[in-house]
Amino acid sequence: MNFLSIFVLIPLLMLPALWLCRNIKGLRAVMVTGSTALLIAAVWLVFKFIGDRAAGMTDEFLYTASVDWFTPLHIKYAVGVDGISVAMLLLSAIIVFTGTFASWKINPLPKEYFLWFILLSLGVFGFFISVDMFTMFMFYEVALIPMYLLIGVWGTGRKEYSAMKLTLMLMGGSAFLMFGIFGIFYGAGGQTMNVFEIAHQTGGAHAIDFSAQCLFFPLTFIGFGVLGALFPFHTWSPDGHASAPTAVSMLHAGVLMKLGGYGCFRIAMYLLPEGAQELSWIFLILTGISVVYGALSACVQTDLKYINAYSSVSHCGLVLFALLMLNNTAGSGAIMQMLSHGLMTALFFALIGMIYGRTHTRDIRELSGLMRIMPFLSVGYIIVGLANLGLPGFSGFVAEMTIFVGSFQNNDTFHRVLTIAACSSIVVTAVYILRMVGKILYGKCTNEHHLQLTDATWEERFCVGCLIACIAGLGLFPGWVSHLVHDGVAPIIHQLGAVAHTVSQSNPFL
Repeated sequence: MNFLSIFVLIPLLMLPALWLCRNIKGLRAVMVTGSTALLIAAVWLVFKFIGDRAAGMTDEFLYTASVDWFTPLHIKYAVGVDGISVAMLLLSAIIVFTGTFASWKINPLPKEYFLWFILLSLGVFGFFISVDMFTMFMFYEVALIPMYLLIGVWGTGRKEYSAMKLTLMLMGGSAFLMFGIFGIFYGAGGQTMNVFEIAHQTGGAHAIDFSAQCLFFPLTFIGFGVLGALFPFHTWSPDGHASAPTAVSMLHAGVLMKLGGYGCFRIAMYLLPEGAQELSWIFLILTGISVVYGALSACVQTDLKYINAYSSVSHCGLVLFALLMLNNTAGSGAIMQMLSHGLMTALFFALIGMIYGRTHTRDIRELSGLMRIMPFLSVGYIIVGLANLGLPGFSGFVAEMTIFVGSFQNNDTFHRVLTIAACSSIVVTAVYILRMVGKILYGKCTNEHHLQLTDATWEERFCVGCLIACIAGLGLFPGWVSHLVHDGVAPIIHQLGAVAHTVSQSNPFL
């Protein structure tokens, strides 16, 4: 068995172990043991991958393995990783590990909750190690299905409405995606579903007919882009985040939304480079709207979760925006933004859940003076707020600066005007972050009930501390991450560059 399959095997083993548990202590023990094993495996994989690259292993995907699954359609269980995949596996492991502690006191039905939570995690890990399009799609669906029950049963507010809206919109995106994947398969000759083999088969970037690429690129990009909060298909995101329980919001915003950006880059842009070159300007406009609209919408919200949800629309829009700039610097910045936003938004949602669990409100008009009452949680909120607005020393600054520098490298008016417009989101983000922090943390507490509240418990402190350490670590030592993801970005950008001259003659925006 290929050792990458351990990321699927561990969650699979956790499912029956959780089912056999008879009390909450057993459930916690299984979750901590399994999530720790996943985190150790992810950290070990990072060091192994970096070491093997340094030792001269230059294959685009390392540790590949393939087993026939459904021969008539050439579907295989095929796994392999590059730098992007490794980074995403590490992010997923961190969020699952910290989400376990954020769910420490989940109620009701803790066993059922953890079973669905781990099934969602199984889909995420399987997606990131897969290099067969159909297998990726299968794990993608496995990751989406549990969201309906996790929000509908354990959520808050209009949870049934939010769960149904999220499920219907994401399943609609899946329909687009399915057509796109089979279009790529048959357009490339119908002989393989392997991403690497399609990208490098005879004919290279031109293996799929140009007109077919222009048809299937929008289908595939929109299919994944719905999960990445692409405007105007983003409306499920704020409602879903606002109603989800804390750890589900962490995993959903921190990891699940990254499946959208990863899929757009790995499949839509890598396998349909001519379509990407021809139509990227349309999606650049849409993603530019996501960046600015998400930030402006966050400014007018009064619910803490809605503020962070619209902030996620803006930051995830920035990921797709950078990918569509079609150069190495912006592409590397996009992957770093995926890591940075995953950590920041997970910490934001964790802190919001901890505050809500004590105050029973997320309305910033009803919160004030929390710094004196719960100083640990308040300091954590300030730190993640500063990271979110791009303060130097934190992950947000590194990622956003890389994106904007890379985006400005496109030496034409269209791209530079869009880049300047996207940069305005930094100012807007600072406005709503500083306004929110000042309102809820400082001043005099006006609610006598809040004066009796306690600060974070040990498991909450551990969860928050781990995420803060990761955010600061990525901000202070970004070099190793940049080097890690560059090896994965470069082949895709090279594939796009191979067709750039041909397409630019017909596209007025390139």
